Amino acid sequence: MSSDAATASTFTPAPLDSSKRTWLIASGCAGCVGVVALATPFVRSFEPSELAKAAGGPVEVDISGLKPGEKMIVAWRGKPVWILNRTPEMMDDLKKVDVNSLADPDSKRTNYSATPEYACNTARARADRANLLVMVGICTHLGCSPNDRFAAGPQPSLPDNWEGGFLCPCHGSKYDLSGRVFKNQPAPDNMQVPPHQYLSATRLLIGDDTKKA
Repeated sequence: MSSDAATASTFTPAPLDSSKRTWLIASGCAGCVGVVALATPFVRSFEPSELAKAAGGPVEVDISGLKPGEKMIVAWRGKPVWILNRTPEMMDDLKKVDVNSLADPDSKRTNYSATPEYACNTARARADRANLLVMVGICTHLGCSPNDRFAAGPQPSLPDNWEGGFLCPCHGSKYDLSGRVFKNQPAPDNMQVPPHQYLSATRLLIGDDTKKA
């Protein structure tokens, strides 16, 4: 018989004493509890949050603090919605824009999105709050976010007769202060005006224009 076989036939594992066995069981249980504790938040991360559940629904916004000339941004359906409180001067500059230089001055195109009927006007806004522009702040070219260029007059990357608006930094698409795109730009359509309505003088509802105020 080989020495290896002899060793194997005569080897008997030493029994664990009761105190060591108790320690090993306790350690194993603690490890299982630790794994469960770590796994719980990981599993919960797959559960839809209340915010995610409401992502497709209307969003109510308090606009009481929005001063003339200011813009606020809220999320609706995962998109940034701009709410711009245009000043009287901005509204005057908007009227000076040459409509023949715009690709879709009356917002009649539906290739990118249909503009609500109440926003198919120069201000692209509801008549009772014409100074307030509610618009998805995404360029209709490749989905970039245009920059504010509210000041009128000659500026870098803008025409000399600029009357204020928005400039997309990615490919240079230009929009007026109502989000209407100019002709011969990379962007083919006006920026989107989502369905919206005013529930009160200070409450705006984005995503639904049928709710009774």
